[in-house]
Amino acid sequence: MRYLINENNWYMKRSFVFVCMLLVCQTVFSQSLLPYKNAKLPVEDRVKDLIARMNPEEKFWQLFMIPGDLKDGKEKYKNGIFGFQVSAQGSTDAAGQLLSYKAAANAKETAKLINSMQKYFVEETRLGIPIIAFDEALHGLVRDGATAFPAAIGLSSTWDLPLMNRVATAIARETKSRGIRQILSPVVNIASDVRWGRVEETYGEDPFLSSEMGVAFVSPFEKMGVVTTPKHFLANSGDGGRDSYPIDIDERLLEEVYLAPFEACFKRGGSRSVMTSYNSLNGSPSTANNWLLNEKLKKQMNFSGFIISDASAVGGANVLHYTASDYPDASAKAINNGLDVIFQTAYEHHKLFMPPFLDGRINSKTIDEALARVLRIKFELGLFENPYTNEAEVSKWNGNPAHKVIAKEAALKSMVLLKNENNTLPLQKTIKSVAVIGSDAVEARLGGYSGPGNGKVSILNGIKNKAGKSVNVLYAEGCGRNSPEWVSVPSANLCTTVNGKTQNGLLGEYFNNIQLSGKPVVTRVDNEMHFGWTLYSPHPDINYDFYSVKWTGKIKSPADGIFKIGIDGNDGYRLYLDGKLIIDNWKSQTFTTKLANYHFEKDKEYDIRVEFFESQGYARFKLVWNVGVPDNWQTKINEAVAAAKKADVAVVVAGVEEGESQDRAYLNLPGHQEEMINQIAATGKPVVVVLIGGSAIIMSNWIQNVPSILDAWYPGEEGGDAVADVLFGDYNPAGRLPITFPVFEGQLPLVYNHKPTGRTDDYVNLNGQPLFPFGFGLSYSNFEYSNLRFEKKSFAKTDSTTVYCAIKNTGSRDGEEVAQLYIRDLLSSVAQPVKALKGFQRLFLKAGEAKEIAFRITPDMLKMLNNNMQWVVEPGEFRIMIGASSKDIRLRDVIAWLNNCPSIVRTNIINSSSKRIR
Repeated sequence: MRYLINENNWYMKRSFVFVCMLLVCQTVFSQSLLPYKNAKLPVEDRVKDLIARMNPEEKFWQLFMIPGDLKDGKEKYKNGIFGFQVSAQGSTDAAGQLLSYKAAANAKETAKLINSMQKYFVEETRLGIPIIAFDEALHGLVRDGATAFPAAIGLSSTWDLPLMNRVATAIARETKSRGIRQILSPVVNIASDVRWGRVEETYGEDPFLSSEMGVAFVSPFEKMGVVTTPKHFLANSGDGGRDSYPIDIDERLLEEVYLAPFEACFKRGGSRSVMTSYNSLNGSPSTANNWLLNEKLKKQMNFSGFIISDASAVGGANVLHYTASDYPDASAKAINNGLDVIFQTAYEHHKLFMPPFLDGRINSKTIDEALARVLRIKFELGLFENPYTNEAEVSKWNGNPAHKVIAKEAALKSMVLLKNENNTLPLQKTIKSVAVIGSDAVEARLGGYSGPGNGKVSILNGIKNKAGKSVNVLYAEGCGRNSPEWVSVPSANLCTTVNGKTQNGLLGEYFNNIQLSGKPVVTRVDNEMHFGWTLYSPHPDINYDFYSVKWTGKIKSPADGIFKIGIDGNDGYRLYLDGKLIIDNWKSQTFTTKLANYHFEKDKEYDIRVEFFESQGYARFKLVWNVGVPDNWQTKINEAVAAAKKADVAVVVAGVEEGESQDRAYLNLPGHQEEMINQIAATGKPVVVVLIGGSAIIMSNWIQNVPSILDAWYPGEEGGDAVADVLFGDYNPAGRLPITFPVFEGQLPLVYNHKPTGRTDDYVNLNGQPLFPFGFGLSYSNFEYSNLRFEKKSFAKTDSTTVYCAIKNTGSRDGEEVAQLYIRDLLSSVAQPVKALKGFQRLFLKAGEAKEIAFRITPDMLKMLNNNMQWVVEPGEFRIMIGASSKDIRLRDVIAWLNNCPSIVRTNIINSSSKRIR
């Protein structure tokens, strides 16, 4: 026993000595660490220490981000870099075979690549600063193997915040597992004009809905350690729905509408970055706008994250806005006025933007403040302690079947039933055949900023999957979205001889005047006459907005016949064939397409001369003909009509063309799709039109001829099965519009929450009301609203009240309803919207079931900007409205907010309600 005790004492003493030595070693090791590498120190101390050790070049590179990796030579990045937009190439099987393996395999390539880059920056650069790998993830990571969810406008159409949270969580897991720690998403711009090509990327026209959806999206990312970047700051579309058009609006409108979703993402969602827009705001580029970035964002809104530019936007100050003399000047103005990080598209661009960081044009304190914002977040993300992603997580989340389940649920809940006369939908189980018509039925388009998706399901395949063998599914392509009447003349059909050598294309002579006079500044061979010099000149030596060109050579046709040939372009142009002038439009007027008939003999060469002048910039120019263009759109329509005649019902899938830099002047269905719908409807067969697109569509030419319309937006990789479930009644649609659909483009901009007009909002030839209002959506069920009651109808100061109502499903099908709460201030010192969304609930009700719902009404929901630009709640009455859309109000009453008024004043406020329309 004594021996055992002594032995134990010996071991205890030895353990004690070991622990002491370990503690000493840890202390020595801790003391030997540079302060910025010591995780035990406060982040601010680490940031300060690291900045003090950095040289000017290293500081610049931490404020410079580009797409790429180290393949172009890692020695180029010896000074470090903010981070890369990383793209590891891969592909998924078209049929979806081995989906999980392929998704994980490509994601693992990305993870390995990012880990290898982190290893270089951490271990081989002087200071070992890790990078932030970033990418786009608007509705799914834009890479192979990532789940493609419905487009943002479709997600907003669900009016389902818990669902949005689950979608974002899935995207965040796929993103972070690859090593990506920042996403350049979401788009929380307000879609105030549906002609804007990027409406599909937004959450719609309403600041409250956009705020709630934005917060539900960014929160899971930020909690998971992935930085979100709401964009584009601020107001990214201008007059006419034009992308990046100059914005000239006052601070009141910015505060009341455009800033709200950004502030919600920052303060409630935790977003730690923001991206500026390309446009100017009240005369200053958003990337270099001191009032917007320094005063409003950093000081008034207390934003502590970092601000990045949109890609190549900083240089826009000198090449677009003309507020900077050159690229270095644009760089200096941007950083001095509040931008933190310059986002460019190539490594070589650093030469344009670095000089003012080194020559004193940017104050060193300003540089250090921007740098602190970036480094602070790199420390917060834990990148200095653990810069590597766990590659084992890749297979767990990428290709995860659960994410496809969420994608389908999101697609189902995003569907908006716009019309359903005679109960055309759902399709009867007794039908024997269905004609599916339209190229969009097989394309399974996912919308802008999308990856390829994982085994995406087309609408045709979804219907076939649903119908099985009992229903004959006929398919006809139809006329498609585009039915071109001409194409660009191919390079192979053009030739010129230079120094005795014949080559494809035409010889172009460029002049720095608009008269084709003098000696050409540039002479070169242009392979094809298809130009879009909208943001730049044809050559650095040529004026941006004042030049002319003469092209000469030979042209030959691959066929005999009389064909149309001409020019599609703007400003002045002339076309000669064999010395004869056949097109003369030598005037600067507007964009035109002019064609002339010309008899071509197969393979015969004809002399061609094309002349063009540009006197204001933004040149678009194409040499076009209709050689080889089949005039078969009517044939395609005839085939579609024939298919419809053979079927019990026709499902026409029609779509639009839109996206970034693709704003729409016309909102009708492009090509000959409207004619096709009407000709199919004329057969007398029931017609269901399924719309594919991300914004409003006008329907005046065909809506009265079809009984049913379903807006599927861009429904994601599971969209085909989701559409089929809705069509055949296995899912009862309940999506609601997050935008207003106009009757005609002339009504635009048209939003539900406008302020009161001074007189009328009608036109002499058109009512001012929309085709479909904000919040609209039908169901296969009917819902009854009743029993409006309040916890109390007056409250004061910081107190709140609750409004209740009952909703009953009076239909024969289980379904969902989206109850919407709107509020109007009945008397205010500054005019307020006619109604404003302040709450919504999506609830499921079985057939015949009723539930009571409640909305909490707080003073914050009643606030307004007064004449002193202060957010206040003014004492008085507020109309409370609950309904199925902004136009379909079912219940309403008035409450009073009293601000602790004397009792006699309170009584007067309440009694005054009888004197005013309530």
